[in-house]
Amino acid sequence: MADSYDFIIIGGGTAGLVVASRLSDDEGTSVLVLEAGPDLTMDPRVSVPLFSNKLYGSEVDWQFRTKPQPSLKDRVLGLNQGKGLGGSSAINAQIFVPPTKGEIDAWETLGNPGWNWSSLMGYLTKAYSVPHVAPGAKESLAIEHWPGLNAAGGPVKTSFGDATHPIRRAWFNYFHNKGQAMTQDPFTRSSVGAFSCLASDDADGRRSFSAPAYFGPARHRPNLHVMTGVHVEKILLETNDRGTKAIGVRFNLQGAIATAKANREVILSAGTLQSPKILELSGIGSPEILREHGINVKVDLPGVGQNFHDHPGIYAQFPVNDDVETSDAIVRQEPKALNKAMQEYLDKHSGPLTSLGVYTYAYLPLIGQEQADIEALLVQHNPKNSQHPSIRQEFYDVAYKTMLDSNHPSAAYLTSLGQTNFARDLRNDTIPPPSPGKFLDFVMMLSQPLSRGSVHIASVNPKDPPLIDPGYLSHPFDVEVLARHFLHIKPIVQSPEMSDIVQHPVKSRDPAADLSDLESAKTFMADNVCPMWHLVGTCSMLPREKDGVVDSRLRVYGVEGLRVVDASAIPLVSAGNLQSTVYAFAEKAADLIKTDWKGNSSCRGSSYQV
Repeated sequence: MADSYDFIIIGGGTAGLVVASRLSDDEGTSVLVLEAGPDLTMDPRVSVPLFSNKLYGSEVDWQFRTKPQPSLKDRVLGLNQGKGLGGSSAINAQIFVPPTKGEIDAWETLGNPGWNWSSLMGYLTKAYSVPHVAPGAKESLAIEHWPGLNAAGGPVKTSFGDATHPIRRAWFNYFHNKGQAMTQDPFTRSSVGAFSCLASDDADGRRSFSAPAYFGPARHRPNLHVMTGVHVEKILLETNDRGTKAIGVRFNLQGAIATAKANREVILSAGTLQSPKILELSGIGSPEILREHGINVKVDLPGVGQNFHDHPGIYAQFPVNDDVETSDAIVRQEPKALNKAMQEYLDKHSGPLTSLGVYTYAYLPLIGQEQADIEALLVQHNPKNSQHPSIRQEFYDVAYKTMLDSNHPSAAYLTSLGQTNFARDLRNDTIPPPSPGKFLDFVMMLSQPLSRGSVHIASVNPKDPPLIDPGYLSHPFDVEVLARHFLHIKPIVQSPEMSDIVQHPVKSRDPAADLSDLESAKTFMADNVCPMWHLVGTCSMLPREKDGVVDSRLRVYGVEGLRVVDASAIPLVSAGNLQSTVYAFAEKAADLIKTDWKGNSSCRGSSYQV
């Protein structure tokens, strides 16, 4: 490797590899990517979709955990984050859905010119490719009402998965009869309603993620150097009478300390949980936190690590009819089912291993009296007069506008074909054993939480994980809205439209989930709410006086030559699964960086220091 590069990217995850690929398109620009984990491209646990549950808790998962969550009975929750090329795009659930207009337009309203839904969707079509839909398949996919699919043609491949599974038609029929089915490709126009969703996998049933999609075609470029097994310790800063500048990176390479110099910029893409940690270890952050750990304050930036939020999610699982295909036998590791699935995958690239079984999705608002109820709650919890002023007024104003708009969702619903088993509290690490039978897993998440948390360093040791406090359900408004939405699950599965899928009379896998009133729903949530791993906000793109960390060109305030490009810079989470939003965010960021450096020549070195 050289001793200096035009751009040094910290983190080879979802966003980092997008930026590396786009910047290295210019053969006169040198790019170094530093990634802590391995190259996961050939790992079958990654490439085979249904094997992804084997990755959680493995060597390619950072295995982060939260602080005890007071609103969740002090439970400690696991936050799985990918550790390897591709980052969390290598271990996620592959759900590929678009953001909704309200939150993305709010990014611009919050003080970021040019960051709106129309602009971001243009970059999203640059990131992924729509799947081919065979003639006659529209009806079985329940998309026959769509005029057509958009023309996106980017490197991330997508598919509808099993085009014949009856869950799609049952889902569509229910919501169509309620007047809540989308009648167009949700990527073409933001709206509410139910739809058949995409997954990030290719036509052969292999996961499509940022490593093969973006790094794969660029792998042999002489101007792109990607190093794995590298733990970044800090960003090197130089301060003089003209200000502070990022000049390089210090990292640990197989036990030896090394440095690399940046001729143009350091781009921090370590993710929502580690980008603020690296900033603080480098002397950028709240003076109070830095001094507590004996770190010299280089840049006073109190927003570092703040505004942390995620979608709180809740699961309910229901037995399905015997003829409905699910992944339950594979979850139970039944030899016959495993052997059959493996053979089908090897011979035909088909069968249950090709998908996690997430085929249906919905963006839904509360309506009628429930909408009136949440309006009253929003008025009650206005930060100007609330006893819970933890949310900034600007975010509250966005929530007030969007939550009361019947064309904007307050929750996202999805189904998965097969049971889910995970530890609800890492204090005892007990994972419930798989149950006999077949199940439909119904997942619901709050689309725009008002609860906020933080991520900060635990010590000056770069290897120590940060202190992570998502603050799940810490704002009472979130509890009320989530409980109301959760009570909508049972009527859906009890409906005649779902009778060919779910066993009737309907009963829950967990008897405690058989709820009928708000108070019991709130109790159940305290015991069962879990992360959705859509983590954002800890290095927010906001005005500095509003606890912003980066400006609208993603440049860190007070530091020349330093940007943050990952989900930590997203100031407000989008309504659904975050994957597509991060790809679009990184594509736009790459364009901003290239525009800022247009016409500048590069210079490169020839060695590195150990």
